[in-house]
Amino acid sequence: MITHHPIVFKGLKKITGKTYVERVILKAIRNNIALYAIHTNLDHVKNGVNAVICDRLGLKNTKILNPKKGLLKKLVTFCPLDIAPALRNALFEAGAGSIGEYGDCSFNTKGTGTFKAGPNTDPYVGEKGVLHEEQETRIETIFPAQQERKIILALLENHPYEEVAYDIYPVENKLDTVGSGMIGWLEEGLDGTTFLKLVKERMDATVVRHTRLLPKTIRKVAVCGGSGSFLLQQAIAAGADAFVTADFKYHEFFDSEDKLVIADIGHFETEQFTSNLLIDIIQEKFPNFAIRLTEHNTNPINYFI
Repeated sequence: MITHHPIVFKGLKKITGKTYVERVILKAIRNNIALYAIHTNLDHVKNGVNAVICDRLGLKNTKILNPKKGLLKKLVTFCPLDIAPALRNALFEAGAGSIGEYGDCSFNTKGTGTFKAGPNTDPYVGEKGVLHEEQETRIETIFPAQQERKIILALLENHPYEEVAYDIYPVENKLDTVGSGMIGWLEEGLDGTTFLKLVKERMDATVVRHTRLLPKTIRKVAVCGGSGSFLLQQAIAAGADAFVTADFKYHEFFDSEDKLVIADIGHFETEQFTSNLLIDIIQEKFPNFAIRLTEHNTNPINYFI
């Protein structure tokens, strides 16, 4: 069973069937059912939960609102001049060199490398025991940290030297395809009332809690599926006219300070279309799988209107 929200949010010290969480786990165990939850990771990818909200609202030119740091590394290596083009291509094919919408990115400088091959070596250039100077290209390129093993393997397999000189540095740049929330543009600006009607209809929301409507057109919109109050200041700093999310507390509504309109449509409502996203992903990866979408509404909140 694949879900967005996990059934377990707090540590369990026993499974006795006393709570609904324990009963679900017991039932899954007894029926040999694996429970697989994709929560925060689906929230933080560019084509995840927030992308679904953007699509439903008709937002264009979308990007991550709060990109994550610490997910990039830089590779620096050195190779003979004639080897550099092929080595760069191998690194790019392994996943290096992407910056935003640009690929095959690198910086290259020429210099002189020196080494003295030992008695038990088989040098690609130079002779054993003799100090050798080689004109080399210094290649610098960036890559996602989780691809490090693949990048290093490509480097070692395509570099001619027995001992490959390379450095890996942590990079503090933000990765613009991973992070919290998204922001984009409506095709046309809307007044506050029309915008809230659009949000309520497109997101199938029963009610929209919102701050005071402002005397300006709403066009740039930030979104965050689930609890998004922690992104309010980022939405304001990004110049959003409105912020569509959920779970704002009473006093947090004051923090908008009339700089944008907060539209709180409910936690479940912001994430209710995620199941369709999961189906699309599974069908693309495993077209022969039979998939059944639950018809059970798990929203614990009801509204009396």
